Amino acid sequence: MNLTKVLSFVFLLAALGLGYLLWKGVDDVVETEKRIALTEAAIIEKLQMLRDAELAYQAANGKYADNWDTLKQFIQEGKIWLVQRTETTKLLEYGKEETTVTFDTLGSVNVLDSLFNDRKYPNFNLEALAVVPGSGGKRFEFFADKIERNSYEIAVFEIRDPAPINPERRLNNNEKALKVGSRTDASTEGNWK
Repeated sequence: MNLTKVLSFVFLLAALGLGYLLWKGVDDVVETEKRIALTEAAIIEKLQMLRDAELAYQAANGKYADNWDTLKQFIQEGKIWLVQRTETTKLLEYGKEETTVTFDTLGSVNVLDSLFNDRKYPNFNLEALAVVPGSGGKRFEFFADKIERNSYEIAVFEIRDPAPINPERRLNNNEKALKVGSRTDASTEGNWK
């Protein structure tokens, strides 16, 4: 009878210990997934900001910036021109229409004030924009070039996370790393959609 109580107590402790280990294992996986999701959300936000800056750079210079220093200088010192487009349509004989389009430059605004103002990004830090969140200080990889499509040259860019935190994104030499743009297509979309 005494042996039965001792064995019951030992089995109860073993069951409680195994239950705790099982719970702890599941809890650790959930916490890791939450941490990865939060980090990737911060990376995506920065990639979207970098895309906006690249698009403004391309509109001003006819090409994309191929490195952070060039893009950073543009964000600090560049201007975005404000252009007003006006269309006038004149009715001609027999119901034909003639449309005249005019463009008027109204002025300019600084890139920093326009794209990264306090209203949109209250805690914006230009120095940290190129640093990948959760990477220990690594910077995004920049690529810009021109490709030929149907005998036309098209400017392309790609900005990507060099060391993904998500193990699934590290497969096949970081093939699925978070990125915006494309080296081979005229796309400015991110691969997280």
